[in-house]
Amino acid sequence: MSILNNALFQQIATELAISLKQVTATVEMLDAGDSVPFIARYRKELTGELTDTQLRDLEERLAYLRELEERRVVILASLHEQGISLPALLEQIRTAATKQSLEDYYLPYKPKRRTRAQIAKEAGLLPLAMRLLEDPSQDPQVLAAEYINAELAVLDSKAALDGARFILVELFSEDAELLGRLRDYLWTNAQLTSTVIGGKEAEGAKFSDYFNYKEIIASIPSHRALALLRGRKEGFLKLQLVLLDEVKALIPEAWIADAFHIAQKDRPADAWLLETVRLTWRAKLALSLEMDLLNHLRELADADAIKVFANNLRELLLAAPAGRKVTMALDPGFRSGVKVVVVDETGKLLKYTVIYPHQPQNQWAQSLSQLAALCHQYDVRLISIGNGTASRETDQLAGELIAKFPTIKALKVMVSEAGASVYSASAMAAKEFPTLDVVYRGAVSIGRRLQDPLAELVKIDPKAIGVGQYQHDVNQVKLARGLEGVVEDCVNAVGVDLNSASSVLLARIAGLSASLADNIVTFREQHGAFKNREQLKQVPRLGDKAFEQAAGFLRIPGGENPLDASAVHPEAYPLVTKILTELQCELSTLDPHLLKKLSPQAFVDAAYGLPTVQDVLLELAKPGRDPRPEFKTATFADGIHKLSDLKIDMALEGVVTNVTNFGAFVDIGVHQDGLVHISELADHFVKEPHLFVKPGQIVKVRVTSVDVDRKRVALSMRSAKKNPPETAVPKPARLIKPQGSAIAPKVIPTKMPLNSTMADAFAKLKR
Repeated sequence: MSILNNALFQQIATELAISLKQVTATVEMLDAGDSVPFIARYRKELTGELTDTQLRDLEERLAYLRELEERRVVILASLHEQGISLPALLEQIRTAATKQSLEDYYLPYKPKRRTRAQIAKEAGLLPLAMRLLEDPSQDPQVLAAEYINAELAVLDSKAALDGARFILVELFSEDAELLGRLRDYLWTNAQLTSTVIGGKEAEGAKFSDYFNYKEIIASIPSHRALALLRGRKEGFLKLQLVLLDEVKALIPEAWIADAFHIAQKDRPADAWLLETVRLTWRAKLALSLEMDLLNHLRELADADAIKVFANNLRELLLAAPAGRKVTMALDPGFRSGVKVVVVDETGKLLKYTVIYPHQPQNQWAQSLSQLAALCHQYDVRLISIGNGTASRETDQLAGELIAKFPTIKALKVMVSEAGASVYSASAMAAKEFPTLDVVYRGAVSIGRRLQDPLAELVKIDPKAIGVGQYQHDVNQVKLARGLEGVVEDCVNAVGVDLNSASSVLLARIAGLSASLADNIVTFREQHGAFKNREQLKQVPRLGDKAFEQAAGFLRIPGGENPLDASAVHPEAYPLVTKILTELQCELSTLDPHLLKKLSPQAFVDAAYGLPTVQDVLLELAKPGRDPRPEFKTATFADGIHKLSDLKIDMALEGVVTNVTNFGAFVDIGVHQDGLVHISELADHFVKEPHLFVKPGQIVKVRVTSVDVDRKRVALSMRSAKKNPPETAVPKPARLIKPQGSAIAPKVIPTKMPLNSTMADAFAKLKR
């Protein structure tokens, strides 16, 4: 391992509180093309049992530090080309710990467009600037007269002094240590103020909370930061970073003056130099640092929002499946009717039609008869109802259907339509149903996501599911990367049926690309169902590496080898043989209780470490176990269909649809999710909502306020007659101090660091 890599790996180990050995082993596997799910599940001995979340953090930090090193190499090469070899500068460049500090050190030497300072230097004014800075006892006007040169466009003393000032302003504003101190100072002391742009009050009413707002920038939580930045982007808000305290407002200029030994001692050049300091701050640094810190605020807010989105998405993807049952899906609508589809246990479309039970047609009785006939014909066991327009009325229809026809043994469940329209218009849906109208494709999605949310939701862009906060405002590349990782981890945690999974689902398996997934499906169609995992090696372009990565996550229920239906990797099959030999039984006759008598340590050898032995024993005890929770449904209150039906203190059951940093949104069946603010989540203090509630969780809530005009509902999960607990106060981002500095010169972005149910779990975006 090179010295550079050793230092880099040690830094990651320290930051993530793991060992250097764990980091080194993990990086080697990542560089060799191993996926995070594979490493997390089947290489625990090498990683010291790092979780998939820890591995993702390591992977992300590794990418940042490698980008930092690449930029460092580019900068050193640039300095070499310029003939700059100052030892102190090169040492600063080589040891810079962040991208920001690296760019600060490089700033004075970075090739740039011709500035007024450069023009002044070309006019021979650098000596004038430095003489005034180094010896303020000289009279600026007298000294400047020596540099008048008509040929170089320096026509008088004023022009000479202006040029000298340009040079000093650039010098002062490119001092890396000073920039770092000022940036830190503003981050913890400056307030971000927001005011409405004149004449935009009515049009920008949704940002009214920020028409006259101020808060220390380091304390602004992510959801407020994103709202402020969106208000500015849409032209409704003016943002400005200011030091409102008069004493604090003087410090930046004082620091600049002190850094260059400038002071008012009644010398001829003191006033001129202090005015140069003032212009450096007010005309140059204040604006550039404001931009830096707003960008930093956005980075932190993006990271936090992406983390929230990822947490919510994980809960939805790992929501309990209702199971392989014939399902009738109802996509509600009034004038356009209710689209009805029936899919079999595997999600195959059996029937589609439309009924008109609601206004203006009001064919209620006829619709009941049509639905009853379909239920009897196909032995429907689940009724999946989309939660959009006319959903409660359609839910009432389904309830009456079940009550009126006792022979129908079906469970009705309301699910979210979020993303169904995106799927229905996608190329994927067109490939699945080339002749089916898009309105019915959406209904198919609603039915399938009740059967198995994971298998269906992977077909939809995660951003379309809408369980984040301000997801359209955050960095889309980082958001996509973060969500893709969540989807991959969830799919591999559950595993997929090799003989029924779609190519889209297969493509999420570790080691498989979209083209390999298509090849698997094509091979399956041409040769019939896979009988064993070894057949995967016959799939075109699926080599040994892909097989190694994917095999353990691909299941073959009812295949030739029972182990192929489990999470036991083929490379561990000899270990199973060893265990069965010890128990003197066959896999088909294995009594799981006998496994408890075995000592895992007894099977540890050079090929299989203790974590692998323990995982294999656990899998043999419960082969093919699904990590997702038991399926449950929520019951919405009868007669509560719209906001006007709600009353203060009304107790209701609902389903958490979205969790944000400021609380949770809950579907209570009125077409408008209610907000349980963080202070109303529990009788005790709640620091982070996502640690207390999850999307899909069934909760009991109490109505505390209803605003029909603004379509807002406030809910509480606290006991009645309890005083609100203290609301969580966000902390400023952590600052890292370098050795030998009393004040940190850089702001370091903080790292972005299954008990859910399905019913109505998918949230509409809340902003």
